[in-house]
Amino acid sequence: MSLSIRNQIPGTVTSVAVGEAMAAVKVRLEGGQDITAAITADAVKDLGFAAGSSVKALVKATEVALATGPVEGISIRNQINGTVVDVAAGPAMASVKVDVDGGELTAAVTADAVEALGLAAGTRVVALIKSTEISLATA
Repeated sequence: MSLSIRNQIPGTVTSVAVGEAMAAVKVRLEGGQDITAAITADAVKDLGFAAGSSVKALVKATEVALATGPVEGISIRNQINGTVVDVAAGPAMASVKVDVDGGELTAAVTADAVEALGLAAGTRVVALIKSTEISLATA
């Protein structure tokens, strides 16, 4: 199956905490960074996710926010360090490609944000992704 989701980073499940309806699945990305995906308990069961499962973390570009450094005092737990490799800006929106250990992320942000943050090739950034915006696929 082909998907329009550009962000597909391989990893391995390190733990699964299943609740009544939702589960928190921790994944170590191939580059060594850890993320958490909040998915349904039914999905964990149906897909057979357990520690050691190979997965792909899927995130729409519109769900990736960028910061120029780590952010404290925020509920977003997934903060992935990287370096901007390309910025394609139009009059309203921009596509920012970020090299992260183990893969590449694309963030769709406003052109105003690119200017205000000074985003250009070589800029160090932190990609912020809510755990509820990460889907997991079997690898």
